[in-house]
Amino acid sequence: MKIDNLQIIRILSGFLTLIFASLINIFAQNTNPENTAFQINQHNTKLSDELVDLFISPPANAKPRVMWMWMGTSISKEGITRDLETLHEAGFGGTTMFSLTDVNTVFAYDFENSFQKNIVAWTEPWWELVRFAAEESKRLGMDFGMNNCPGYETSGGKWIPVEYSMQQICYSETAAEGGKPISLYIPKPTVDPRAVMLGPVHNPETGKLEKPVIPERNTYFKDIALLAIPDDNKPVSPDQIIDLTDKMNANNTVDCMLPEGKWTIYRFGHTTMGALIYPAQWKAAGFECDKMNPDAVSFHLDHIISESKKHLKDLVGNTFSHFHFDSYEAGNANWTPRMKEEFHARRGYDLTPYLLTFADKIFVDSIKTRQFKQDFNATVRDLHADVYFSIIQKKLHEANLIFSSEPYGGPWKEEDVLPKVDRVMTEFWTTNNRYTPYKVKPTIEAARKSGQNLIEAEAFSGQPSMSMWSETPHGLKAIGDEAFCEGINRFVLHRFTQQPYAEKYKPGVSMGQWGTHFDHTQTWWEHGKAVFKYWHRCQAMLLYGKNVDDPNAFKVVTNESNISLKSIQRSHQTIHFFFVANVSREQGNVICSFPYAGNKPELWDPVTTTIRDLPAYTIEDGRIHIPLNFSPSQSFFIVFRTPLSHKSSTLSLKNFPNHKVVKDISRDWSVTFDHRWGGPERPVLFSRLEDWTENTDKRIKYYSGTATYHKLFDCEETLLGKDIFVDLGHVKHIARVRVNGTDLGVVWCDPWMTKIPAEILKRNNNEILIEITNVWANRLIGDEQEPEDMEWGMADFGYGKFRYMKKFPDWFLNNQPRPSKGRYCFTTYNYFTRESPLIPSGLIGPVRLLLIDASTTVPLS
Repeated sequence: MKIDNLQIIRILSGFLTLIFASLINIFAQNTNPENTAFQINQHNTKLSDELVDLFISPPANAKPRVMWMWMGTSISKEGITRDLETLHEAGFGGTTMFSLTDVNTVFAYDFENSFQKNIVAWTEPWWELVRFAAEESKRLGMDFGMNNCPGYETSGGKWIPVEYSMQQICYSETAAEGGKPISLYIPKPTVDPRAVMLGPVHNPETGKLEKPVIPERNTYFKDIALLAIPDDNKPVSPDQIIDLTDKMNANNTVDCMLPEGKWTIYRFGHTTMGALIYPAQWKAAGFECDKMNPDAVSFHLDHIISESKKHLKDLVGNTFSHFHFDSYEAGNANWTPRMKEEFHARRGYDLTPYLLTFADKIFVDSIKTRQFKQDFNATVRDLHADVYFSIIQKKLHEANLIFSSEPYGGPWKEEDVLPKVDRVMTEFWTTNNRYTPYKVKPTIEAARKSGQNLIEAEAFSGQPSMSMWSETPHGLKAIGDEAFCEGINRFVLHRFTQQPYAEKYKPGVSMGQWGTHFDHTQTWWEHGKAVFKYWHRCQAMLLYGKNVDDPNAFKVVTNESNISLKSIQRSHQTIHFFFVANVSREQGNVICSFPYAGNKPELWDPVTTTIRDLPAYTIEDGRIHIPLNFSPSQSFFIVFRTPLSHKSSTLSLKNFPNHKVVKDISRDWSVTFDHRWGGPERPVLFSRLEDWTENTDKRIKYYSGTATYHKLFDCEETLLGKDIFVDLGHVKHIARVRVNGTDLGVVWCDPWMTKIPAEILKRNNNEILIEITNVWANRLIGDEQEPEDMEWGMADFGYGKFRYMKKFPDWFLNNQPRPSKGRYCFTTYNYFTRESPLIPSGLIGPVRLLLIDASTTVPLS
């Protein structure tokens, strides 16, 4: 092809232009700080968009989960589908199923007549329901797993033979005379035949609540050693101990000659502790496995994995994702068949002489004795880590299953075992209506040390005094926020109970006296979805980036109100944010300090899903000081993601707008109750807002559920076109607001207000509907005013006196009309009497319309 001179000039010119532009770009990138900032800002924009998207639409991995309690025979396919569909619709990501006894108080109790008599955990009819639950979970795209045995404690079942059960040292003492040959019968030790375990069970054979008699405690025995010491009541010296182990004959006699004097011969051996898994159905209860015996642990894991594959087939590792091992309450075994060999290999000496310490014998060398006890305990710890946790991890991973565990409370060190756990779970309680952690800090510290980001929690476990169908989302908020500040970033709610029968039977099945009632039969379940979304959003943020463990990063500079603030920091590259929570039940103004003086502060509200600037701040000594206002139990994310355009103080601006009351609409509401749950059949006029429990009408006094408040109001011309807020005042216990047909959402915590968009209001006849939902307690107390139509047992084990249902009543099983016509509720556990105090309920108010002071408007980001 022929190229003329003009074409050559054009080609060379273009080539030189490209080279020159490239040189300019390289020079600029290396010498121009503004260009460098621009490059960083471009990256920040991408990260910022990622974080905003995560906050607005949190991902599935951040969804909360539930501990799904299947109570004895109270299970049905219809109930399973209803449970899972309501959980899915409410935004939950998955379930961990526990198969428990019919009633779990502090003991295991099986009903005398059951809802479905043939359902026993880990038998064929039960497995059919488990497969159905796995299939339904797959249909809904939900994660599903279960505890590794019946009950929640700990690892075992009917399949564990006595030789693989947890073992205990025992001994017998026989007097002997030295200085002559002897042929002496040495009896086997005898022990208390009752199981060595934490709590009692209901024994259907005796009808009593007791620790069960385990015949194997006195029929199963293996020798360890036969030791003789002088019978002189003096401290023992190792050189005085005579080992007669190899002198023992098959007929339990020893042929030997001891030195002159009186001697005591100790026959040391081991038997089963008899510890049973609990709280399981009596027919499903079996031995706890020996956690220090690799054969026993392997046997247990092989059994549960093979059974799951047999019944769930291709669902194992696909939807059925994990086996869970709950917090350890199985007691402390002090022996395992290979203990002597393991001790010698790990500690370098023979433990045999020191078996006498288990018979409370005192050695001359107290230092060596103390060292032995330390070495023995260390060996126990090592074996739990190297055998129990390691084999669980290996076996589950080979089966493509996740190892979920609450790895604390047992005879091991958290830092030794946490690296072996895939999903680390800790727990917190609601004792005294406050965040009450159990082993949270050491668990989180060990998890972070092993590089784990996801830290789950058995969340909101409750004792009966705190969990009496009286829990509210608002009451739980500060507790959950404090857990977030500790480092927990995914809740597994304790608990959600399988509800097997028709929805007319509410509140339904409970987990005995334990746990917060997160069941879909809750009065506030529908409105409570706003709470679940809040947790979902917070968890998405708290899973993002990495935790920053710097105690000086967040500081409270000024606290005029003495509210209690907690915080946690996360960072990802150039983005830093803090979750700051007021964990007290009062409001206050504070000035907080952060170490990011070069970045613009923003407030991200996870309740309202709003993002806005914080324009008021000062900068001192490289830190930014920000005035913040907190309502009771309120929390925010304070985000630093973009550089400040200027670094001067801006205290002339406001971070929180002032509101002024423009109209009070507290009077003359028409209130509609649900007559199917005992409420009045016609709307009731409330000339003033009042607590339902103060009403003389018993249909209102004892009402539980949702009531709708309705009224019309006019709006001044000057307010039209402006954003107005409706402030609900005091709410007992959760509200949904609609104005002129527009749903303004659920209001469930302080501040009890929501915005009415400017285009919604009109001059006259604005219609406002407020749905108010209280808790079940009042209706349950109201039912106690009526004659009994169920048979109750009494539980009193230090947690208060409460009644559990002894058996399903015949009228229920036969689907007959209820004998006690004035009763509306049905539940398996009863916290109340006719004298129990009622819980304030309803819209207390005042209800007012508020307008933001234009001079304190806060810009949105």
